[in-house]
Amino acid sequence: MASSAESSAASGMRKAPSLEWRWVSTEEDDDEDRGGRGGAAAVGAVGRGGSFESEDEEDAEDEEEREGKKRLIRTVPSVDWFDVEGNEVSVGQPVEDTEEFDFGRTMFLALQTLAVVFGDIGIGPLYTFDVMFNKYPIQGEEDVLGALSLVLYTLILMPLVKYVLVVLWANDDGEGGIFALYSLICRNAKVSLIPNQVHSEKRMSSFRLKLPTPELERSIKVKEKLESSLLLKKLLLGLVLFGTSMFISNGVITPAMSVLSAVSGLKVGIRNTSQDVVVMISVALLVILFSVQRYATSKVGFALGPSLLVWFCCLGGIGIYNLSLYGPAAFKAFNPLYIIYYFGRNPFQAWLSLGGCLLCATGSEAIFSNLCHFPVRYVQYMFVLLVLPCLVLAYLGQAAFLIANPKSSEQVFFSSIPIGVFWPVFLVANLAALIASRTMTVAIFQCLKQSISLGCFPRLKIVHTSRKFMAKIYIPVVNWLLLVSCMGFIVLFRSIYDVGNAYAIAELGVMIMATVYVTIIMLLIWESNIVKVLSFVITFLFLELIFFSSALSSVGDGGWALLMFASVLFMIMFIWNYGSKLKYDSEVKQKLSKDLMRKLGPNLGTIRAPGLGLVCSDIVKGVPAIFGHFLTSLPAIHSIIVFVCIRNVPVPVVPQSERFLFQRVCSRGYHMFRCIARYGYKDKKQEHHSVFERLLIEGLEKFIQREAVELSLQSEDDVDSDEEPPTPVKIITAPNGSLYSLDVPLLADYAPSTEVIPEASCSTPQQDPVLDYAQNLELELAFIKQSKQSGAVYLIDNPIIKARKDSWFFKKLMINYFFAFLRNNCLRAIMLMSIPHSNMMQVRMTSYV
Repeated sequence: MASSAESSAASGMRKAPSLEWRWVSTEEDDDEDRGGRGGAAAVGAVGRGGSFESEDEEDAEDEEEREGKKRLIRTVPSVDWFDVEGNEVSVGQPVEDTEEFDFGRTMFLALQTLAVVFGDIGIGPLYTFDVMFNKYPIQGEEDVLGALSLVLYTLILMPLVKYVLVVLWANDDGEGGIFALYSLICRNAKVSLIPNQVHSEKRMSSFRLKLPTPELERSIKVKEKLESSLLLKKLLLGLVLFGTSMFISNGVITPAMSVLSAVSGLKVGIRNTSQDVVVMISVALLVILFSVQRYATSKVGFALGPSLLVWFCCLGGIGIYNLSLYGPAAFKAFNPLYIIYYFGRNPFQAWLSLGGCLLCATGSEAIFSNLCHFPVRYVQYMFVLLVLPCLVLAYLGQAAFLIANPKSSEQVFFSSIPIGVFWPVFLVANLAALIASRTMTVAIFQCLKQSISLGCFPRLKIVHTSRKFMAKIYIPVVNWLLLVSCMGFIVLFRSIYDVGNAYAIAELGVMIMATVYVTIIMLLIWESNIVKVLSFVITFLFLELIFFSSALSSVGDGGWALLMFASVLFMIMFIWNYGSKLKYDSEVKQKLSKDLMRKLGPNLGTIRAPGLGLVCSDIVKGVPAIFGHFLTSLPAIHSIIVFVCIRNVPVPVVPQSERFLFQRVCSRGYHMFRCIARYGYKDKKQEHHSVFERLLIEGLEKFIQREAVELSLQSEDDVDSDEEPPTPVKIITAPNGSLYSLDVPLLADYAPSTEVIPEASCSTPQQDPVLDYAQNLELELAFIKQSKQSGAVYLIDNPIIKARKDSWFFKKLMINYFFAFLRNNCLRAIMLMSIPHSNMMQVRMTSYV
């Protein structure tokens, strides 16, 4: 029954792009009903090929204020050539897995999730009780039971209920993390501050989502509120930037805390070991870890699952040993009343211990962020069947040890290990700490790749370490930055107690942001019952804010360094996003109109040279200003011009068949096209330039063939494309006597012989053979083939962005210095294709924003 229902839902999603929902007044609804089939016919006419102006009309409708009663109705969206391209791609197979359940295969795959997903949360027993009882000694059994009860219910509420049972389902086509949540919201509401979303992107198979039903009007109202409020858009962006900065800071603290706490076990095994020795060994292990990080993502990672299985078995086994040795008194902590007793006896001490208690749930966000490697079900099975029971047994055993030995509140885990197995467990613990560090590093790589693709972080070099799995990546600059930062934290604080205070702040910052975004998703996308939504947000936001207040109380002990580090990251992302938005707005304002571009050719004496010219810019619609700047500087263009915009769309993967969208610019004789190359944030963008050119030309040929079929089905008077009514063709005679025109590229090579016009000035020939040639499919395809053989040249926009002279001081500082520094030291999307310098021409313009 479930499979049948999911199949129906998938079928509904495939049909969804043909309908849209919007609010209309009663009078407008009546007019549409009276329009009947006439309106449908008009839409069908537009479907033959429209223009980009349809998007502007939709935005105008959204911004128009309507009075009176409103109703929610279905409408058919207007379509342009890009929409035709988007509609003709295949949807692919349904998302759901229709294979029969195989318990053996499920357990095998779930075992592999240990190293990737649960490494971080699995090392909590090394330091949780140490940090909780650091400032105040244990005064009796009730303190231990109260602290244990806090730990148990924190484990149940945070990792299990919130993340494993709820948040994991908020993934973006299998992708997890704070940016995946933001991406999912952007796909359902226009909340991005850079409004360059193409309407046809909603028709990608990976972009389609369930549309709201009429009875669920609350979801539509939430969407309208998000789209109409600039303050909410900025708030959502600010929250995701804050959450990302805290998550990266968490990735710095995790290796420092994990390795330092594991190596500190030497003090138990060798009594005279000094802290300096512990620090030096920890630094050495971190250097080794980050040095092999590139290879660990693809080769070593396969063997880490069994290693973590051994570690969790050690945790459970040691817990059972301590319970059998010291008695089952610790089981009384399952009674939540002990939490009340704990706060009643020592309220201030109990409140301070909340920051340390939260350390038992560190790694919860890593469970969600590393979800891209495995399905949700396997992660859930492994956590419920293995991870959670072993963690509970470990904390129960440590509590039993503390009840019997209240003075041994330091190095609780290593002190509770049986003497005969101490050194084997010590080695396994250090291995588990390194695996946990790797888990967070991999999660940071994924998070940064998502943020780069969505324009919220400067572009960095990303290395794909696996040919099979796109999620296995390595970012060299970030890897070494994390190593230096981890070493700095260890050398600066030298103790797990101060580092633990910072650890709790970073983890809670990410948790709070996840709660906010999942709440929006529950309202906007899941359309959950309002009681469930309120229960979720009130429960977890209340608990997380209480934990956060406790963690902030120890800012002076170590949290200040983490907050400074997170602030620097936040400023980098904010400046990059702010500068990118101003740059985009400036390019949109400066783009050329089609009428002006037509005049530029004859007026400047434009010559069409053999070859393919790829004009690369960031704007989606219109002709970029650099093209006019190029013509005024060098009045010559290639025989085929393609305006290329590389778009990072908020989806994980764009199928290859849906990669390129094309549209003509000006009349067909100009041989000018607009192309949008779309990439998801999981797609590999390091394509060789020859591969990119081949795929682009193949897509262009398919577009021309499809266009010819469309034109053959209608009369010439019904053509409704990006072009305007054809203007008289201007033939110009060059000083050397040769003929050339902007409308007739390489005319002498293809067109029949014509009479040469003797005048040196512009004139209109009496008979124009160009129109017949332009409509000839075979000649145009042959023309493209010859242009391809002549080679491609990339005309790349590389503007200089400066703040206007009348701008305020901080804007000048951010744009003229910080943003300029980031742009000069980061990669560009087109530069990832390793284009030879001989095939590249950069056009620089100074834009004042």
